[in-house]
Amino acid sequence: MKLEKRSEGADDATPAPEASPKGQKNKPVIVYIMILFIMAFLLMALSFFMHQRSNEEVIGTLQSSVSTLQELQESQDKIMRLQSQLTDANKQIETLQSQLDELNSAQSTGSDKTAALLALYTLQQEFSAKDSNACKQTIQAMEDAGQPALLSKDAIGDVVSPAERYQQLKEAVMSSE
Repeated sequence: MKLEKRSEGADDATPAPEASPKGQKNKPVIVYIMILFIMAFLLMALSFFMHQRSNEEVIGTLQSSVSTLQELQESQDKIMRLQSQLTDANKQIETLQSQLDELNSAQSTGSDKTAALLALYTLQQEFSAKDSNACKQTIQAMEDAGQPALLSKDAIGDVVSPAERYQQLKEAVMSSE
């Protein structure tokens, strides 16, 4: 009997249709799940591309910020070099100003010494001309200007020093009164 039933296939055919409705019920669920997975994948891909685009914008902004900072750093370096050059130039100006002041002082002293020697020459010429009044006026003018102190006390060879010659002329003029 069992063999007959198996060979007839009628009893076996009835359970097969019951299995096929279950497979059809599973197919829409599988299709639904596949659609959900595909949608999730598409949403993830869309999200990835949106984040990629957003990241590119942020990277562009960061690169422009970096280039701006580099330009700023270069400007600061240039400013520091210029400040260093300015400091060096100011030091050089101060040095040159002090040298100029020294030269002006030396020139002033030289001019005063030249004026004192000229006054001594004038006194000597007046003494040679035996003009005692002019000699007294020249001596007084030299004393008022402080020129006798500017006359050199150093003698050159056998020549009397200007300071000694002034004293000699002054004593000679004062004794002739």
